This record gives sequence, C-alpha cells and structure tokens, in this order.
Amino acid sequence: MWKCFLKTFLKFCCKMSSRNSQRTEPGAQEERTHKEELNEKIKEQKILVDELSNLKKNRRVYTQQPNSNIFFLADKKETLSSCKKDLDIMRKEYQDI
Repeated sequence: MWKCFLKTFLKFCCKMSSRNSQRTEPGAQEERTHKEELNEKIKEQKILVDELSNLKKNRRVYTQQPNSNIFFLADKKETLSSCKKDLDIMRKEYQDI
C-alpha cells in the first residue's frame, strides 16, 4: 500500500518540477528521456527503501499483485531486501548509460 502511495506521490512531485527539455537529435532525446525516467525510478526506490527500513517492528507490509488492485500481506524483511536489490540493479543500469 505504501509502495502504491509513494509512487503516486513521487510521480505527482516529478510532474510538478519537470524541466523544459532542450531540442536535440532524436536519438539523444530518447536516451535523455530514458535516463530521466530511470533517475525518477531510482528516487522512488530510495524513498521506498527508507520508508521500509524506518517502519516499526509491529507494522505490516502489503505488496500489490501485478496488473491488479489486490494487496497481500508480505514479509517486511523480504520486501526490504528485494527493494534494495532492485535499487542496486537500477543504479548499475544508470551508471552504464
């Protein structure tokens, strides 16, 4: 539930602070767009990891099933570790660009 809320909140914030893009070649523009999108996802993932790591021990964590609005109770430690792995993968991909 937090993940869904955080993603929605972050998308709203990113839209509000979006910059005007400069006109460049089409290939360079696509690469820049991909890099910006990846940067936004990294920011979202960082916030998600911070929120999960700062939860009290007795709090519950729910994960959303892909392509549905159904949430299931999940293990906090497993969710945190998978989010950290995803963040590491995103950072590596961002550095490769």
